[in-house]
Amino acid sequence: MFRHIFINRLKCIIRDKVLIFWTLVFSLILATLFGMAFTNISSSENFSSIDVAVINNDAYQKNEDFRKFLKAVSEGEGKLFNIIAATKDEAEKLLDDNKIAGYIIGGPQTELVVKKSGFKQSIIKSALDGYSQTVTTLTAIIKNNPAALQNGLLEDAGGTWEYTEAVPLGTTDKPDTTVNYFYSLIAMACFYGAFIGMKEITDTQANLSKRAARLNVAPVHKLKVLTAGLLAGYVILVMEILILLAYLIFVIKVDFGKQTGYILMTCFMGCAAGITFGAFIGAAVKKGEGVKTAVLIGSTMAASFLAGMMSGGSSNIKYLVAKDIPVLAYINPITLITDALYALYYYDTHTRFFININLLSGFTILFCLLTYLIIRRRRYASI
Repeated sequence: MFRHIFINRLKCIIRDKVLIFWTLVFSLILATLFGMAFTNISSSENFSSIDVAVINNDAYQKNEDFRKFLKAVSEGEGKLFNIIAATKDEAEKLLDDNKIAGYIIGGPQTELVVKKSGFKQSIIKSALDGYSQTVTTLTAIIKNNPAALQNGLLEDAGGTWEYTEAVPLGTTDKPDTTVNYFYSLIAMACFYGAFIGMKEITDTQANLSKRAARLNVAPVHKLKVLTAGLLAGYVILVMEILILLAYLIFVIKVDFGKQTGYILMTCFMGCAAGITFGAFIGAAVKKGEGVKTAVLIGSTMAASFLAGMMSGGSSNIKYLVAKDIPVLAYINPITLITDALYALYYYDTHTRFFININLLSGFTILFCLLTYLIIRRRRYASI
């Protein structure tokens, strides 16, 4: 009998187009919009070499130190400039055609000619100012202490030293700052499974639907019917989340790191929490289905907002909640799902991850117990 009820509940859920839209299609639409909004944000923040021309005149050819300086900043990975040696007429044409940010005229006083002010022009000027200051300082030192030349002064002035070491943060070498939005989307999709849980409760309450009335007169224990329905809903929701993950990874090209097993564990636990939360709302709210749906949507969207799905930058709500009201982060299941995925992406250890998973499991058990306590004594005078 349990198997029969389970299969039939699977069919009912799959055939409910409105339910499938909110639990799957809506999430895919949001994922597409997020992908369009965040495309190339990280790559646009990467620095690209600046095209600069230098006038190839006698002063430039005679100034070996200046030529070495330009060579040093225009070679290797992450080079600062792309240097183009040209005549003044050629440089003027390149500047007019916006093919270079500016051109340099070498000599006793180095000059920078630009067409407009901007970020690239400021970098060129800063580099030239730094070179001029270094030359002035070395000239003054040599004038007052000629012996400094024999002590490696020029080598020291031309070298660079690193006092910090760049190490990868967590499990990824190049973390993506926009990935938190997709984490919040996954968490919201898990909790939109609450619609399924609420539907299963509605379909077992005889005062809310004719189908539930027929179920209540059937010679089957209500708890068995409800368990089969919730399990069927859980299976459908897990399949939908897997489709969403595949879409994010293979179509939107979101990098979630390498800990696939733990990511799936988080999604499975999130689905369980979402289903049971919907069942709890369906059982706790005494009004009709419209009121239950309004309460469910309002609470889910509020929790998603507090989890950081709808804000960014300096006003990031998730950060403000963690900073000013940390307890709110621990009682928001959507934040727990987001934070668990965040911990997998950024941290080498799993301490924070398992704290979130355990809290999420606790909420799932709590929702189950509260739902059971509410509906176990519900009786009807007539059906």
